Amino acid sequence: MNRIEISVLTPKAALGAFADTWHATEAGRDIRPRLTFSNLHDLFEAVSEPRLDLMRHVAAHGGLDTRQVALALGRTHEQVTADVATLIELGLLERDVSGILSAPYDEILIHAGIRDAA
Repeated sequence: MNRIEISVLTPKAALGAFADTWHATEAGRDIRPRLTFSNLHDLFEAVSEPRLDLMRHVAAHGGLDTRQVALALGRTHEQVTADVATLIELGLLERDVSGILSAPYDEILIHAGIRDAA
């Protein structure tokens, strides 16, 4: 199963995670793709429920372009195009040269602590 981990991290924790990833890469270990946000607001804005629905639809119905996804989800083409652009920028969706969308991950793991680490 292809997974990505999305976390809400303090700047200090994000730097530590970056260093851990760097060292794991240098050692030749496999690393899980990771996306981090500094707060829940930014996470929920970037990975909103409509965007999650869009990703689920693309994952379940391969071979679609933005117009087909918009029609299937009952959303405007402009809304879907904007959401797709954001999701591609985040690495949560991909588009080939012919405009066909795909979801590179089967699972998204979201971690958001409620207390700062000591």
